[in-house]
Amino acid sequence: MNRSSSAESSTRRGFLGQSAGIAAAVMASPGLAEEKPRASENLLPTVKFGPHSITRLIIGGNPVYGYSHFNKMLSQHQSAWHTPERVVQLLQQAEKTGINTWQNSYAERTLDDLERFQVAGGKLHWLCLGKPDWDERPDRIDDAAKRKPIGIAPHGALAEKLHRQNKLSVLTDLLKRIRDQGVQVGLSAHNPALIELAEQKGWDVDYYMCCLYYLTRPRAEYQKILGDDLPLGEIYLPTDPPRMFQVIRSTKKPCLVYKVLAAGRRIGSPKEVRQCFETALTNVKPTDALIVGMYQEFNDQVAENAAIVREICKRSQG
Repeated sequence: MNRSSSAESSTRRGFLGQSAGIAAAVMASPGLAEEKPRASENLLPTVKFGPHSITRLIIGGNPVYGYSHFNKMLSQHQSAWHTPERVVQLLQQAEKTGINTWQNSYAERTLDDLERFQVAGGKLHWLCLGKPDWDERPDRIDDAAKRKPIGIAPHGALAEKLHRQNKLSVLTDLLKRIRDQGVQVGLSAHNPALIELAEQKGWDVDYYMCCLYYLTRPRAEYQKILGDDLPLGEIYLPTDPPRMFQVIRSTKKPCLVYKVLAAGRRIGSPKEVRQCFETALTNVKPTDALIVGMYQEFNDQVAENAAIVREICKRSQG
């Protein structure tokens, strides 16, 4: 896949350059698959995930459900474009290209899309991320488990809220409830200190979901770093990823790494996109994987991303 063309780069980010005035959101493409999915004949490199094998590139759900991490306009555009039919086509394309795992958040719409995809013959593994209200609705874990995910993790924002409120017993009770359902137990975090704590305490966790940027950092902490005049919106500090990479390498458990492209803030050129994948894959363990949202409107980013990951993994093995 040739990503060096400046025309292609312009097309890829046309919507945000012309309509939203910001860098494009998390990865995109129209390359819609055939009506019936077919198993990939060329699976991406995989890592062990309990009794399963998952590809080192996992398709994420944020763009599909309008979590742009940019602004309301882009979020609305993403959610409006992703009709149920297009979501199935996206997942079919991912499967066809060699990805075998999908991660998204628990919600009525996501569960409907999962069922629709499976009825159409889709075989992707499903990783479930909880919602930030699961401390009030722990029964959602039981319902999610009925859908046969290969892993369930409470939402990172909830985990960190409970950490700050000194309510870690609520969090560990959620983890135990997941374990009682016979599902792989995950812990998602933006703050690397929470993962370090889980390791120190020996929490019963099978895998970590690791955000490269500490987006849930309290405002007072940002002010200590940047001063009182903080930027508007979410703040992505370039000094955050090295800290998380260090923690990822310190644990033997599989880590699923997300915000690889800083929610679209680091896709100014094909070279930058490739460099972000390269940085991530060379700074995590060989047993870890990346979660990347892919947005299918403009060009075939599913194939583009898969080609990059395949190339980097092949080169590192060679």
